[in-house]
Amino acid sequence: MKHVLFAASECTPFIKSGGLADVIGSLPQALVKEGAEVSVILPLYKGIIHSDYRRDMEEVMIYNTPVGWRNQYTRILKYTDRRVTYYFVDNEYYFNRDGLYGYIDDGERFAYFSNAIIEFMYRTDENYDVLHCHDWQTGAAVAIGSIKRPHPGMKIVYTIHNIQYQGWMDHSAFGDMFNFGMEHFAGFEWQGMLNMMKTAIHHADVITTVSETYAEEILTPFFGEGLETVLEYRRHDLHGIINGLDVTEYNPLKDDALDYRYRSSCKTKLKNKTALQSALGLEVDEAIPMYGIVTRLVSQKGLDLITHVMHEFLMEDVQLVVLGSGEQQYEDYFKSLVHNFPGKVHATIGFSESYARKIYASSDFFIMPSLFEPCGLGQLIAIRYLTVPIVRETGGLKDTVVPYNEFNHVGNGFSFESYNAHELLDAMRYSRSIYHDKAHMDALFNNMMQSDYSWAKSAERYMSLY
Repeated sequence: MKHVLFAASECTPFIKSGGLADVIGSLPQALVKEGAEVSVILPLYKGIIHSDYRRDMEEVMIYNTPVGWRNQYTRILKYTDRRVTYYFVDNEYYFNRDGLYGYIDDGERFAYFSNAIIEFMYRTDENYDVLHCHDWQTGAAVAIGSIKRPHPGMKIVYTIHNIQYQGWMDHSAFGDMFNFGMEHFAGFEWQGMLNMMKTAIHHADVITTVSETYAEEILTPFFGEGLETVLEYRRHDLHGIINGLDVTEYNPLKDDALDYRYRSSCKTKLKNKTALQSALGLEVDEAIPMYGIVTRLVSQKGLDLITHVMHEFLMEDVQLVVLGSGEQQYEDYFKSLVHNFPGKVHATIGFSESYARKIYASSDFFIMPSLFEPCGLGQLIAIRYLTVPIVRETGGLKDTVVPYNEFNHVGNGFSFESYNAHELLDAMRYSRSIYHDKAHMDALFNNMMQSDYSWAKSAERYMSLY
């Protein structure tokens, strides 16, 4: 049995800002089912301190964590759920704040967290075979653990969830945050600064990322965000393993957010659509194809393509429902669509988990034309809720959405290759024509039903890697 310690900056159900939390919340549970013993270590944020979970935590140990020339107070709390043990690093100076990230001292906060992780490993009675770190916030823990090796024979896996965020710090942070001689400086330095993701790539025994296609993409200058040469040097240690979906959490048969629950019934799914049409003031007609968008309104998500062609597409007999927030230009654009296409478009600026699920369940098609997408969760949820995804062929979108072939009825969605607005428009128009052909829609429904994106297969690959 492998004993694995996951180190990450967020995890459902305790605290979440993005998809990383979903992975850390669900992958350990899947690994336990494969026979691993798994623990997770996280910061104790203000949002967790004031949650119901805090009441059920027990204190494990208190110690001082060296951060350069300083010794910082550290208390470890423990919580167990479904055979996974969660440890929380309690330091109010660094983590008792609103939100998770975005502070001027984020580099110091997560350097402290990384040091505290390795100190915990030295002090605990547990003997870990694998330390599995995630994204830049635990990049320094990879280096510290690699150099000091708190447990004999322990190996370190590092997973890149989004290479765009790398954890840059000034040169001076090396002496200020870490207790190493200058012989280790080159492993931390990159392009005139310290870079925590580069540090982790340099020191890890094995590197993974969240889809096979993204593993290939980040070896190129366009996707590599300046780290492609470092990754090229380690390419034989780089593995792409697609993220799974928590199919218990996302289950249209048991989802309380839905007006009508369903497993495979097209008729019941359509009831959700007409209920949403009525609630939003759209024309109530199940024959009108509804297109859903649930996303952060940022350029990475392909919003530039959408803004170029959506006006033209909405001239046709279709409806659009949008949920998201982000850059002002995109928020204003969707507001303008509501004004220009009354009864056909509804846009909500903000986010609501329950409303997002209504959109996934009610829409006929889900639009996700990302510029880049390491794995993507939206297309997996859409397929789970039997809503046909329309995606650009990048990263995990390419690995999970099989283009529909109307001649042999193979495929579970629609896709296009180039980052080109009119290719997106062509894909949307093609989907609209397919919608009115029952044989094709029945085939798409069946293919989505057969698509298995649970964590089981990915967990098996991680176990082989360990």
